[in-house]
Amino acid sequence: MGHVLLAVTESATDSGTIDWFVVVTGLFGGLALFLMGMDRMTRSLRVMAGDRMRTILNKLTSNRFAAAATGAGLTAVIQSSSVTTVLVVGFITAGLMTLEQSVGVIMGANIGTTVTAQIIAFKVSRYALALVGVGFGIRFFSRNETRRAQGGLLLGLGMIFFGMSVMGNAMGPLSDYEPFRDWMAGMSNPITGVVAGAMFTAVVQSSSATTGVVLALAFEGLIGIEAGIALIFGANVGTSVTAQLAAIGKPRDALRAAWVHTFFNVLGVLLWLPFIPLLASWVEGIGGSLARQIANAHTIFNVVNTVIFIGFTKQLAALVIRLVPDRQEPEVVRPRYLDKGLISTPALALDRARLELLRMAERVRVMLRASVPAVISGTNSDLVTIEAMDDEVDSLYGSILEYLGLLSKEELGERDSKELIQLMEATNNLEAIGDIIETNLVQLGLSRIEQDVVVSDETAVLLGELHDEVQAGYELAMMAVTQKNENAARRVGAMKSEINSLAKKTTRHQADRLIADEPNRIQTYAFETDLIAHLVRIFYFTRRTARVAIPTTERAEN
Repeated sequence: MGHVLLAVTESATDSGTIDWFVVVTGLFGGLALFLMGMDRMTRSLRVMAGDRMRTILNKLTSNRFAAAATGAGLTAVIQSSSVTTVLVVGFITAGLMTLEQSVGVIMGANIGTTVTAQIIAFKVSRYALALVGVGFGIRFFSRNETRRAQGGLLLGLGMIFFGMSVMGNAMGPLSDYEPFRDWMAGMSNPITGVVAGAMFTAVVQSSSATTGVVLALAFEGLIGIEAGIALIFGANVGTSVTAQLAAIGKPRDALRAAWVHTFFNVLGVLLWLPFIPLLASWVEGIGGSLARQIANAHTIFNVVNTVIFIGFTKQLAALVIRLVPDRQEPEVVRPRYLDKGLISTPALALDRARLELLRMAERVRVMLRASVPAVISGTNSDLVTIEAMDDEVDSLYGSILEYLGLLSKEELGERDSKELIQLMEATNNLEAIGDIIETNLVQLGLSRIEQDVVVSDETAVLLGELHDEVQAGYELAMMAVTQKNENAARRVGAMKSEINSLAKKTTRHQADRLIADEPNRIQTYAFETDLIAHLVRIFYFTRRTARVAIPTTERAEN
């Protein structure tokens, strides 16, 4: 690797001039390697973390310090404060977290991002390609999911360090270039440094990229401690732009969370601007290389800011609610939980899909509850209303499948892959139930009106019992899928005999009434038989839905 980097340096300094092509391509090529390494490393970390990220979030309490610790831990894994903000929005929307509680998580997220700088500050570039080779070998030869993720982690780290070396060596010749030295000297002016760092971060949409470039400059001695701190501060401001862009077109809670992120970062930088020389002296006293000093300053900055502002979570939440008030929006059925910003974090994206599936299931439940009474004795208007409900189900169905389709293209672990398939199966089954109600039951009800069929009170009672049992099975199936409740799933499977028994009982009653001296007896018999068959079909799809919560090895057709 040393020969490769030396060639870059020599090419850049031939004849005592700056080869700007080599400098620019080296800088941005190294940055590309750095970002690719970051992406590989964080993907592997997410696979290794798996359900533990869910557990951390699900155990989040109203304690603001626990919230901050959660935000720091989660962001240290996913290496994106913007993604953490998206997660927070989803939990607020789901009613699992208040906006005030989210403030603590967002503050903690800034601490989590400092892990990147601390890792990069270990200058181990001579081992970069060794890490790439070992990591690739583990991923290539291993079939174990966790082991492959560990290989991906090493591969990503190697690419990060190699990218840093490429950037550093490309910019090395600039140390003797007077205009560049003067420009970097200007970065020691806090405002200039902050603005430059913010603009660069806003353009590349990654504070980690800015951190990588700043530390590469530090490794080559091209930047001073105060200029490095100012640029890192600017990166904190620039990353707020990412959060703001992510909130465009999203619900009000998303915009509020983005503003919490922005206010916290901007206020923190304004607070520290006059004290950059003091912070520089602190980290110089701690010791270490220049890159390590800048990384330590980054950590101290974010930790101290969180300690200062954690006591003002209520006030900050109240401020953003006043700035971003609720507004009346037309009632449009659209996904509430599906956020494409979470696709790169499969374990959490699957939770979002499960919540959206619950919304779809609730609409199907309303249709199912209203269907039989409307079919037996409802008006034309009642049936048309039920038919229209399926449009909402179809809309959510399409959105969920599209989301799961995008998620399937990600690198999924074995557990996440199985869960994705289960959710797809459950989504398809719910759609099938909605179609039975819309197409078959509604049309059956309309034919009952057209043919003037009248269902006797005794038969209506029997049909009602069958309908109630199917609804009970549906409720258990939804509990099984949305809560991963295996016991509820098995209870649905055990209901098959009771459903069949009620269906046979009602059919025998109809057969006995065939000889009754009533008008339209044949049409009534056909109507009632079809209704029973459709209810049994609905239970069939209900049982199939519940079975996705049972481990594959234990499933059996009942």
